[in-house]
Amino acid sequence: MNDRYDAGYGADGGAPYELVGYDEYGRPVYRQATDQQNHQYDGYQQQGYGYDPYGTGGHQQPSYDPYGTGTGAPQQSQVPAYGSYDPYGTRQDGQGGQGAPYDPYGQTAHTGQQPRVTEQTAHIPQQPGPADDEQGPDGPAPEYRTEQFAFVEEPDGDSEDVIDWMKFTENRTERREEAKRRARSRIVALVVVFALVVAGGVGYLWYAGKLPGLSDSGSGTGTTTAAGAQKRDVIVVHLHDTTNGGTATALLVDNTTTEQGTTVLLPNSLALTADDGTTTTLAKSVEDDGSEGTRTALDTVLGTDIEGTWRLDTPFLLTLVDLVGNIEVDTDTDVPDPDAKKGEAPLVRKGKGQTLSGKAAVAYATHRGSGEDQNAQLERFGQVLHGVLRKMTSDPDAATTTVQTLGQIIEPPLTDKDLGSFLARLSDRAKGGDHKSALLPVQDDGTLTAQASDSVVKDVLGGTAKSPDPDAAVSVSVRNATGVENRTEKARVVLLNGGFTFREAGTAASEATSKVVYADAADKENATEVAKTLGLPADSVTKGEVSANARVSVVLGQDYEPGS
Repeated sequence: MNDRYDAGYGADGGAPYELVGYDEYGRPVYRQATDQQNHQYDGYQQQGYGYDPYGTGGHQQPSYDPYGTGTGAPQQSQVPAYGSYDPYGTRQDGQGGQGAPYDPYGQTAHTGQQPRVTEQTAHIPQQPGPADDEQGPDGPAPEYRTEQFAFVEEPDGDSEDVIDWMKFTENRTERREEAKRRARSRIVALVVVFALVVAGGVGYLWYAGKLPGLSDSGSGTGTTTAAGAQKRDVIVVHLHDTTNGGTATALLVDNTTTEQGTTVLLPNSLALTADDGTTTTLAKSVEDDGSEGTRTALDTVLGTDIEGTWRLDTPFLLTLVDLVGNIEVDTDTDVPDPDAKKGEAPLVRKGKGQTLSGKAAVAYATHRGSGEDQNAQLERFGQVLHGVLRKMTSDPDAATTTVQTLGQIIEPPLTDKDLGSFLARLSDRAKGGDHKSALLPVQDDGTLTAQASDSVVKDVLGGTAKSPDPDAAVSVSVRNATGVENRTEKARVVLLNGGFTFREAGTAASEATSKVVYADAADKENATEVAKTLGLPADSVTKGEVSANARVSVVLGQDYEPGS
């Protein structure tokens, strides 16, 4: 452990120390001086010379030992050329090794022989020991102040300017970087918003079936190839002519996805599969199988899901038109009044925008001119339905009241409220120009064509055509000309048991002989087999015109005996 020391330290008469320099921390470094006499120092100036505490004496001051205890006579010490230091760290410069007078308050006493020393250099009078030695042998170590060291430099004005410039440069750089970050954030946000808008638009177009490239330009119905995924409500309506007989059938379709309404007109010759698995026509199915059986057969052939059946007899159609306040139709022909005498004006005149009352609407919907195909009458029925939808209210409750006012019995599972709400939605479509009529095209044998599958079945109904296989069994139409009513039923049983498909062709005036007719030479053998099955002679087979929905036509004459 090192002892603290300074010049004159120790009471054992050891040699005093002299300053030789400073260490790396600015502290003074001492060594023992050679050939130097020790002087005793009386810190309280009990000796009669050499020290004036307030610097007022004129005596010459000798060197002293701040920690000395000697009381000898004052002696003049040898002081290095660079001076000695007082207990307060003040440098005492001397001339020729003579120290300056000591002033305990840091001032040098004036004498006549020595001038006052004005230069003061900060120094440390003691060399400290280890860091853990806080005190010297005679008391606490003096505090060091930074202003005592000559190497401490004060900042000048230039450093302030440099700091300000650096701050300005840093702030400007930060502002630029912040502006760039904000710009990047805005760009990213705009890209995200644009992507969401595009995705939403594409999703809507896909949902609505309006994406370019997916639409079927040849359909003319505004639907798309994604029609199978769309939501539709379908009801079948059968118009029964209670005066002249016969029926007309249509499907009312409400596409809630594309918000389009369509009336699909179904020809009576449409081939269906009956409850017993045999092939029949739509007209025959309505008469024989009723509403439930016909609805099931239509679902099978068209791939639809019909929700209910609306049986609309002609008296109810008359009342419905009068309830909505007459309708307007672009008529294609004159229709005579069935109750008027010959030569009187027609009930319905041909022309655009003709106003039809309930009676006129029924006459026009059921009219079939001489030599006209049944499809002509079917299209007139579609025009009347369209006119009714345009005049009906779009309010579901009011439409339900209209249906209830008709007084008809609605067949389950359809209810008055269901039918009223359905008609109100279609009415809204018709008023907005989003309702059309489409005729289902069928071939002569009643089966569906590829055109029908694409343009109506697939696009409008969202189904798949499944017509009975014409090769599965030979279709035979039978017309009763025997004059006996039950002959048709007996012929039906015989033909079904023989593996043929039976189709009824109605009745005709009595004929003496029966006929079996084929149109295609490939069906001659089939016609011969039909004659044998019915027990008719071979000469009854002949080539000619056949019914539109059959490959072989049979006219039963009076010579037909069911038991033969």
